[in-house]
Amino acid sequence: MTMAASLTPGDTSPGYPEVSFGYTADDLLAALVGEHAFAMVPTRDGRHYLVTGWRIHRPMAEWTRDDFYGHSGELSNETAFRAKVLEQAEHRRETIALDRREERSMANTPWGPSQGATIYADGVVFHSTAGHGGFLLSAERNHKVHLSLRVTGGAYEEDEAWAIVAFTFPHLFTGFESRCAAKTMKDSFPDAWEAITGNLLTPGESRKRDERAFFDNHAKDWIVVSAIICEHQPGFTEVIATLGGKHGPGSEERRFLVPSAEYCVGRFGFVIDPERHAVYDGPSSFVGWQGRA
Repeated sequence: MTMAASLTPGDTSPGYPEVSFGYTADDLLAALVGEHAFAMVPTRDGRHYLVTGWRIHRPMAEWTRDDFYGHSGELSNETAFRAKVLEQAEHRRETIALDRREERSMANTPWGPSQGATIYADGVVFHSTAGHGGFLLSAERNHKVHLSLRVTGGAYEEDEAWAIVAFTFPHLFTGFESRCAAKTMKDSFPDAWEAITGNLLTPGESRKRDERAFFDNHAKDWIVVSAIICEHQPGFTEVIATLGGKHGPGSEERRFLVPSAEYCVGRFGFVIDPERHAVYDGPSSFVGWQGRA
């Protein structure tokens, strides 16, 4: 807890006068960036995670865990917490400098009626909707997107495709957003990333590339596609597996019993070891299995 000894409520960070650090009423390390609040919350297993709140209209020393509602991932230590907070402060500074405009909008988008628009620049507009959202680019802006990434019509949804917009127009985004976009590009569009940048990705740098390698390497193995605690065999998990983890018509399915203590799904799936995991043809805990051919 190296940072705790040096902090008192209301401490500011050198070079970041708009950032203050302190402690909540329940002794959580906390920070305030403008109207955005952050805290470092311990878990029972000794790890920590970052929680966020907004417009807590009380002194930091009166905040409690209940004031925070957002969950923003794990933290390794207090130094990591401080780095995250300062990163958000820098992101806020750069966002203000970019001078984006918020406007009311009734535009129709591929994700439903717009409930509000953020103007990043002429022809680059982010729309929020009831269920989703994304960027709409003008024809001129969309023509600047690399052909391998270009979406006909210029609609780039907010989950992954937003990164294509940030990658194409980096001057319209903060450093934090650009780093997030680069990670998303590598994870979701690895082939295009390599072709455009000339930088080859190594194992572990792209989720999609790693997933592809996993299923290529296990094309002839049984991979679990569904699992349930077995009511008929205490201590075991009943699983359904297919060759290569394939789904759909024509995919052969088999059931196996895996010790529940051992059943831990990795990044892309659980691979059956036929020498250790027995084929199971007994009573099933899967609803409807008995009626399947």
